[in-house]
Amino acid sequence: MNRKVADILLRKGSNITSVSPDTHVIDALKIMADQNIGSVMVMKDGVYMGVMTERDYSRKVILQGKSSTHSTVGEIMTTDIPRVTPNDLVDYCMQLMSEQNVRYLPVFESEMVIGIISINDVVKETILAHQETISHLKDYLHSSL
Repeated sequence: MNRKVADILLRKGSNITSVSPDTHVIDALKIMADQNIGSVMVMKDGVYMGVMTERDYSRKVILQGKSSTHSTVGEIMTTDIPRVTPNDLVDYCMQLMSEQNVRYLPVFESEMVIGIISINDVVKETILAHQETISHLKDYLHSSL
């Protein structure tokens, strides 16, 4: 069965945690810690601007000796992450994440952001699909005995 991004969003929900580009990095990190998430969507007046991830923080703040209390999300966010749609296949997302070396993909319907998926979401969905296949095969084997 070919699983799609829509299946991931159905399972996990399409809750988007977002901050504005002028949010201080420390405040975004607190939100991420409180919600136990590794990224926040960056939005300005309801329009998608990019994503700030833990990787952005470690590479663009800590390693460059910047201050998380003075740096803003807009200064360190990633703006060129590939976009996916609800109809894209989970296998395609896995390939895209691997090739582009990204852990998050924003999900768009037309020009509207409707969610975000992580590498963990993609792996979980793949495992669920395999478990379903195994279950169907077991049922088939038992019914033919």
